[in-house]
Amino acid sequence: MPSQIREWPAWAEYTEQGVTESKDPDFGNAKKYIIAHYGADSLKNSWLAVCQNLETVTEEIISKGHGIIPVLDAADLLEKGFTSEQQAEVKRIGSFVIRGLIDKSEAIHHYTDLKKYVANNKGKIQGWPAESPSMLMLYDSPIQNALRGYPNHLRVQGLLNELWHNYDEETSPDPLVYYDGIRDRPPRQDFLGLGPHIDAGSLCRWADKTYREVYGNIFSGRPELHDCYDLGLRKAADQELYPGIAHSSVFRSFQGWTALTRAVPNEGTLLLYPNVATVVSYVMLRPFFKPPRDPTDVMDASKWTLDDSTSWFPGTFKTESQRLSRSSHPHLRLEECLVHIPRMEPGDTVWWHTDVCHAVDPEHHGTENASVVYIAACPSTINNRVYVKRQLEETRAGRPPPDYAEGNVLDERTLEGYVGLDGFDGYAKTAFGFNL
Repeated sequence: MPSQIREWPAWAEYTEQGVTESKDPDFGNAKKYIIAHYGADSLKNSWLAVCQNLETVTEEIISKGHGIIPVLDAADLLEKGFTSEQQAEVKRIGSFVIRGLIDKSEAIHHYTDLKKYVANNKGKIQGWPAESPSMLMLYDSPIQNALRGYPNHLRVQGLLNELWHNYDEETSPDPLVYYDGIRDRPPRQDFLGLGPHIDAGSLCRWADKTYREVYGNIFSGRPELHDCYDLGLRKAADQELYPGIAHSSVFRSFQGWTALTRAVPNEGTLLLYPNVATVVSYVMLRPFFKPPRDPTDVMDASKWTLDDSTSWFPGTFKTESQRLSRSSHPHLRLEECLVHIPRMEPGDTVWWHTDVCHAVDPEHHGTENASVVYIAACPSTINNRVYVKRQLEETRAGRPPPDYAEGNVLDERTLEGYVGLDGFDGYAKTAFGFNL
């Protein structure tokens, strides 16, 4: 099944600790605390169990390719919700495609409008990479807001939030809108900037008291009890303990792409590691173990030893997302298990759990642009409500959303064709934060 990367890209390998990190006491302190609090034996037991489980996980992914990623029909999902079988599989894999959430012709029309909007405001809208901008610093355009406020899109976001549990009187699965960017990537534009990574923070997963408690069962020698969908602690985890533009202020139960164009392997699409619980368990345990001296033994987890003398967290940099690589995380077998998502048509969406490893396709060998709008599922939590209220205030005043304010001075209200949010009412206005 053609879903694995044909030739591994020149993504960074994390084999040595950087000078900055080695001198930063926060790394060593986090490691020492976890070893002292949970115990070396518990960590070792979890390490062996998780690595053993990975053998089964990786073999299944290699066998099925991107066929392992569930593909759902939007109309069926909106009418009936998830079946018990779909829910179990979606939660196990941690990622899935929903076809036809937006009518294809409508999505194509939105893309035509996007191109016109960008052309009419040429020179004002910035983006990166600088030499050929495709990740547009555009957050409040009519195209984005139309999709964000689309009733069925919001309904699906609510269904995704309901996959999580442990809501209380201060939280609900009702969706809130998080302003993120938009991408319009031209053919033959290589892009190595987003290799395998997990968002929602990096070192903070180990250093923030609440955040590390989310993974307490993993550290306690009971990884099989780790619940990736428990909102109880996760809602208050500080994923911005170390501020950086890579870290979102809001909790996203699922990140998402809404396709405005076709997206196929090797044409600027997305790659996912189709497993959540076992992979994140491995990532959380990896800093506590060092590989055997003999490289031929590296896949034998029993020959790895506790690393309590260094402060190294492979692929961990405070202001960046958590990075992964073949050499630093060998048991994940990234080269074989990081797979392209299934083919997407305009109006289709793809979603992945906040702890899922993913990467942007480094190649685009197609003949047409690959364009997506970043729309996530965000439940109503205290922290999310605070941010969305501020986001609404800032954008209505002509300023960028708080998470994307650094280096961004564009007042989007001055752009030709700007509409704002006055056309929305009811459920959409609530999601945009008007009632907060």
